[in-house]
Amino acid sequence: MASILISGANRGIGLEMARQFGNAGWQVIGTVRRPDQADALRETGARIEELDASEPASLDALAERLEGEPIDVVFANAGIARNLEAGPADVAADEMKEVFATNLWGPIGLACALKRNVLASERKTVIAMSSLMSSVSANDWGTQYSYRASKAALNALWSALAREWTGEGITCTLLRPGFVATEMTGNRGLPVAESVAGLCRVVESLRLSDSGRIIGYDGRDVPW
Repeated sequence: MASILISGANRGIGLEMARQFGNAGWQVIGTVRRPDQADALRETGARIEELDASEPASLDALAERLEGEPIDVVFANAGIARNLEAGPADVAADEMKEVFATNLWGPIGLACALKRNVLASERKTVIAMSSLMSSVSANDWGTQYSYRASKAALNALWSALAREWTGEGITCTLLRPGFVATEMTGNRGLPVAESVAGLCRVVESLRLSDSGRIIGYDGRDVPW
């Protein structure tokens, strides 16, 4: 049975991924900051683990609890956005630091903490959630400064990771969910279930040759 660990699995895209992968027969581990507030995730049958991926001690504790357990796919899904409408002069330093801690440090910290678990598995895959907002070439309307910066930095980081880890047999891929109707988007956009169905298809089809790609839920490469 294939296994997947999904961070930020208590709501939105992460919760639906836990549901759909579980329904497809995968063993699902969902991480959340507050396990006592994860009733919806618990109903999917996923195993729940506590994690604040922006905190090194929390990552170390998770790695210790999962020591020796093969995990086929580690999916760094957790992400935040703050004031998406803020102009360049309105982006606060504290906001930028908070967004980067979750959207950039969180994924690389999670991948490194669980690298041995991934290497012990069959699929050997680490994924982070990117966004069209990460694209420099596709940015034709501005705004979303801290979120864009964090996702563009994530792209650069995952590209470097792919160049280092692909030789060890680890597929390092970024995925784009599309503009999805979640709390982050004010419930506007693509239905969550439709986006996640596409993401699941992409994950199931990933091969080592896909390492370094940024792939949309529709299977298309995302411009950078």
